[in-house]
Amino acid sequence: MNNAYLSYNNIVSALGNNSNDVIDKITNEQSGLELIDDKKILSEPFCASLIDNLALNTIFEDFSDKKNEYTRLEKIMIVSLGQVIQKANISLTERTGLIISTTKGNIDVLEKNSIFPKNRSYLHVLGQAIKKHFGFINDAIIVSNACVSGILSVAIAKRYIDANVYDDVLIVSGDMVTRFVLSGFQSFQALSQTPCKPYSIYRSGINIGEAAASVLVTGKINNLTTESVEILGDGSCNDANHISGPSRKGEGLYRSIKIAIKEAKISPAEIDYISAHGTATLFNDEMEAIAFNRLGLSKTPLNSLKGYFGHTLGASGLIETIVGMHALKNNMLYTSLGFDKLGVSQNINIIKKGANQKLDIFLKTASGFGGCNTAVIFKKVQYA
Repeated sequence: MNNAYLSYNNIVSALGNNSNDVIDKITNEQSGLELIDDKKILSEPFCASLIDNLALNTIFEDFSDKKNEYTRLEKIMIVSLGQVIQKANISLTERTGLIISTTKGNIDVLEKNSIFPKNRSYLHVLGQAIKKHFGFINDAIIVSNACVSGILSVAIAKRYIDANVYDDVLIVSGDMVTRFVLSGFQSFQALSQTPCKPYSIYRSGINIGEAAASVLVTGKINNLTTESVEILGDGSCNDANHISGPSRKGEGLYRSIKIAIKEAKISPAEIDYISAHGTATLFNDEMEAIAFNRLGLSKTPLNSLKGYFGHTLGASGLIETIVGMHALKNNMLYTSLGFDKLGVSQNINIIKKGANQKLDIFLKTASGFGGCNTAVIFKKVQYA
């Protein structure tokens, strides 16, 4: 079995166009969330994090002079993945895989004012656009499994490397704030007009964000970065409870983490930090607290990063994994922004204020509509 590592990485979001800028903002507890009042998108004001169009188009010019040929999501993905490919200086051969993770893809092309044909909404067409732009030999593998898509892609890349199918896998994850997405969450009465408060007794719902994230997953020890981590284990389980409501006992998440811990050959006590899902909805946060307690993780430092980005859907798991990589490198626990007073039935150790602490292993979890749950465990790479 081949070891798999996360290496070169990038985040494009309201907080910046590269991982280092984003980490600096998180360290200083700066949020990308703001109140938006745009009747073309939603009839009432909503809180979200949006990527600046002018800044996006400016940086996109470094990667293409054909900005009118690409959708907004494709441009965000190309900017993110392009920076990773450049930094890694990697050749795209038949041994290089491409994974694209997204929840809704180019859903905005279905709107009346779109200049693009309707077939651009198909996920495989999105995959073809990214493949063609960069010149990948292999077709893109599309991962679209609700809000676990970003972290599930990491687990899938690991398995391809374990099986010796690829030497390297490049992942790009992305989703956008659109009328379709906002109206869907509004129908659940799940949107908050104020910055979200994961795990708080005062939480009132989620904020939606848009972003793209990219990472190189490799089996090559000689192509790592100072923030690289090894993937120790992963697990995915569907609790089959409800189309939008998770198991009240956290069964799917509990089993996913348990599977990941078993593969990683560690004990729960060896996990130094949890990067949780933490959507700030009533049922998700409660379910997570129950699952973590069932595994003996109630005292493990934990945060949700939704207070910085909002919920970036299919990109969230990968973005939060990249932040976790930098947390291990910097030996830094980042504040769970928005948290004030515990509002779940089980005790969990929310990071109320950023602090330095020696970190070696972290757990990333995600849960999504349809009952999907994924957990992946990462370990800091020790350099001689």
